Amino acid sequence: MHAPGCNAILCRYGELALKGMNRGRFEARLGENLRRLLRGIAGVEARRVQGRMWLAKRDGVAFTPGELDLAAEVLPRAFGLTSFSPGWMVPPRLDEIRAAVAAATPSALAPLCAAHAPDVPVRVRVRTSRAWKQFPLDSLAMNVALAETVFALPGAERLTVDLENAELTVGCEIREEFAFVHFASLPGPGGLPVGSHPPVLALLSGGIDSPVAALLAMKRGCPVDFITFHSAPYTPPETVAKMEQLVTVLNRYQAPRRLFVCNLAPLQVRIRDACAERFRTVLYRRMMLRIATQVACRQRHAALLTGDSIGQVASQTIVNLDTINAATWMLVLRPLLGMDKSEIIALARRFGTYELSCLPGVDSCTVFMPSSPATGARRQFVE
Repeated sequence: MHAPGCNAILCRYGELALKGMNRGRFEARLGENLRRLLRGIAGVEARRVQGRMWLAKRDGVAFTPGELDLAAEVLPRAFGLTSFSPGWMVPPRLDEIRAAVAAATPSALAPLCAAHAPDVPVRVRVRTSRAWKQFPLDSLAMNVALAETVFALPGAERLTVDLENAELTVGCEIREEFAFVHFASLPGPGGLPVGSHPPVLALLSGGIDSPVAALLAMKRGCPVDFITFHSAPYTPPETVAKMEQLVTVLNRYQAPRRLFVCNLAPLQVRIRDACAERFRTVLYRRMMLRIATQVACRQRHAALLTGDSIGQVASQTIVNLDTINAATWMLVLRPLLGMDKSEIIALARRFGTYELSCLPGVDSCTVFMPSSPATGARRQFVE
């Protein structure tokens, strides 16, 4: 994300704008999260104007290429953002805007011109958003004025207008406080800022599903702590090490939260010795929920969270989920219930957890695994 001389990054959000009287609280949380993610840039500030937020340095100087690269890396992890653009913030006057476009367009065009044969034109267009209705030109007139500026630049003979399939869009946003010129709109993750809802406790396994479930809870504004279960000496130490690595990746999307680790083996031995084999997995998971409930109560979590998807494995049939759920009085969030495996894998790849989840590891539920697990363990019988 190189934009030489750019002095601001404009951040857009969609759902936050619908929060009415509560919007300020959500925006404040988003600003805090952006400052945390960009703490590697000295003096960066997040400032608000209705419907937008922008990032700039206190002294007003331009971002360096390294700082822009850092922003491009971390802002896609800022839940609440729908998109962001590096660019040039100037006073909302026509001469200032045209000067910014004239100064910035050549560097934006250079890589496109270099990639084209001399006889192949570069397709460009102008898009203006005029939120300040007192500005003397409307959006259409601004598009014309800025297009004239672009086509008056040296080398303009290599350009052509294409309103539908442009390779470069000259973007301009006009507000009473400022005008903003940019050439790229990069996608954000959407959702709500982490911290705008109460924290939850995720039951984290070493598979693909539970990390994705945790990230979807973060996307809805919930900070997430984690609890994982191992079965030493029946599972290796690497099981816990893998969980620690997963939590490190997940914490990139929120202010770092805690991982609780519990050895389930003593309970599993008692279940193996005293209970019908086919109900072991259901009984293990009921114990996990009971333990997680105690941790959640002590840590003041509002809910538990799992990576269950209906029918994906034997313990996730409707009957078994009901029996397992009865082991806790707490709300249990299951954001993956209606997803199939391919959808979950696509999200894991997008969020960056897939490769780590695929590393070899032993899940506690596989210890003393029954040869034919029950798919319809009725609550009354199991209890």
